[in-house]
Amino acid sequence: MPRLIRSLLATACAAAVLTAASGAANAAAAESTAKAKVDCTAVKCIALTFDDGPGKYAGELLDTLKKHKAKATFFLQGQYVKSRPTLAKRIAQEGHELGNHSYSHKNFTNISIEDINTEVTSTQDVVHQVTGKRPTLLRPPYGLSSPDVEQVATELKLPIILWNAGSRDWALRDTKAITKQVLSVAERDAVVLMHDWVPQTVQAMPEILTELTKQGYALVSASEVLGDKLPAAGETYRG
Repeated sequence: MPRLIRSLLATACAAAVLTAASGAANAAAAESTAKAKVDCTAVKCIALTFDDGPGKYAGELLDTLKKHKAKATFFLQGQYVKSRPTLAKRIAQEGHELGNHSYSHKNFTNISIEDINTEVTSTQDVVHQVTGKRPTLLRPPYGLSSPDVEQVATELKLPIILWNAGSRDWALRDTKAITKQVLSVAERDAVVLMHDWVPQTVQAMPEILTELTKQGYALVSASEVLGDKLPAAGETYRG
């Protein structure tokens, strides 16, 4: 076979392989996007939300969420995004929802509106620098809000999202007790407060996710659970 023909055939084959690979990648991306969209008016949904992270155990938590094909919402502290950028970036890359939980966990009801603004905007900025995305929700430390917090949230176009069910993991510090507590408060459209810095919470997650899945729950983000009930910027979901 003449060298020119062999060269042309090799080029054509390479182009076909690249086209097929591109098509497969696009199909996979489309499939992933389709799977990510859950209609919680038709499906029994629950949102697990993790405050104060990314904690040092977040990698193990992300492994578990990925294995169970579950999504969650992470309310991040700016100081830990800065000190653990790899984990923050992974949270975003794996399709979890990003929330703002202040920079250094100050009680917003005890500081000035200027300081509240600094706590929130600095976290928005560092999350964007690390992940390329900005948090779309705000959860003030301790769940404590005020008119000043609402004003800052309004200006930054952030709904304030609290919770209607708690794991009490920060107090229990026991894997079986945390599992029992989460399953006892699980209900359709619940927004569950958890913490990824509690090692027992991370250890409990495989059993929690397995049981919730058996009970027919879709593990989704807080925004998906709230759907049309997602508050406007500056308004508060209290559960």
